[in-house]
Amino acid sequence: MTAPSPAPARRLPLPEFIAMMALVSAVVAFSIDSMLPALPQIAALLTPDDVNRAQLVLTAFMAGMGLGTFFAGPISDAIGRKPTITIGFGIYALAAIVAAQAQSLEFLLAARFVMGLGASAPRIATMALVRDLYQGREMARITSFVSMIFILIPAVAPLLGSVVIGIFGWQGVFGSFVLLAIIGTSWVNLRQAETLPPEKRRPLRPASLVSGMREVLSNRKVVLITVVLALGFGQMFALLSSAEQLFRTTFGRGESFPYWFAAMALLAGLANLLNARLVFRLGMKVMARSAYLIQTVISAVMVVLVFFNLIPEPLRFAAFMFWAVSVFAMAGVTFGNLNALALQSMGHIAGTTASVVSALSTFGAVIIAAPVGLLYDGTMRPMVIATLTCSLLASLLMKWIPDN
Repeated sequence: MTAPSPAPARRLPLPEFIAMMALVSAVVAFSIDSMLPALPQIAALLTPDDVNRAQLVLTAFMAGMGLGTFFAGPISDAIGRKPTITIGFGIYALAAIVAAQAQSLEFLLAARFVMGLGASAPRIATMALVRDLYQGREMARITSFVSMIFILIPAVAPLLGSVVIGIFGWQGVFGSFVLLAIIGTSWVNLRQAETLPPEKRRPLRPASLVSGMREVLSNRKVVLITVVLALGFGQMFALLSSAEQLFRTTFGRGESFPYWFAAMALLAGLANLLNARLVFRLGMKVMARSAYLIQTVISAVMVVLVFFNLIPEPLRFAAFMFWAVSVFAMAGVTFGNLNALALQSMGHIAGTTASVVSALSTFGAVIIAAPVGLLYDGTMRPMVIATLTCSLLASLLMKWIPDN
């Protein structure tokens, strides 16, 4: 007699599910954006001779997350989504507590690296969790709504960070990371049912890991999507790395930076709402490629305007804001669609696929963004060149991604 199929995991009401996934996923963006107002203090205290090195606080986190994502997916495929999220948040919170004690830039970078390792678990496990419950364009629509709410949190992160820093100093912002970890862990464990039953789990053995990664890397569609994601993530992270310096030094708006950043992120978030409405009609690939093509045109115009000094002084900040919003909007439209495309046919190893895609695209983004950030020269030039190059390459590569 055939054993009955296991009952599917209970689904939460969709609004609560989206809000929960957005909060858990936002740990990555919040861990970057809320640090931006702290960079001047960190630079003055820990690296006064080379203030650009303070940007490495962001890069170290991304590098740790890139390494951690190689293992977070296979671990979640082996032990389940909820335990993986819980363990990751625990590592993240402990590293945040240690980082607050840093007396040197090197110590701080090491702690931020470990924070990234921990943050990789909730980032990857939530992607796999969503794939356990949804797929195809329905998944892309949900990830668009998640991304839209996800943007609301980091939109106010610099403002919240500046308030915390004003009261407790730059070390105090790490307390907010601990609080975020506690809220995220509690919400998932109290409300979300485990979506990966024991009979569908893959043993955490070297042979199993190798075979899973080999399957992912032999899939031409997934590999191309990974490269495109690296190009998209790299240009956005390059802008993030220099955002505080651009506002403070280039445009003289350091004091109001958190408010401008919030406005920029919220405006860009409208693109996620548009994507959620159109993705069912046009498809994930069309939406992503269109976003890269639009960004290529916008950045090409900006390169000409900036290099030939064609923007009148009173309009330079407005032009920068328009361009920056377009970069964030492009990221909002492409990331959810591309991740959904990558996972579409890989549901049987969703965790491993999410790990490989996220790890390689994150490392690629760091390789792109770190030198661009360090090349900051008081102008927009390094940013607009990097964005144009990445968007152009991404739009060309999108042509080669199979439709199925």
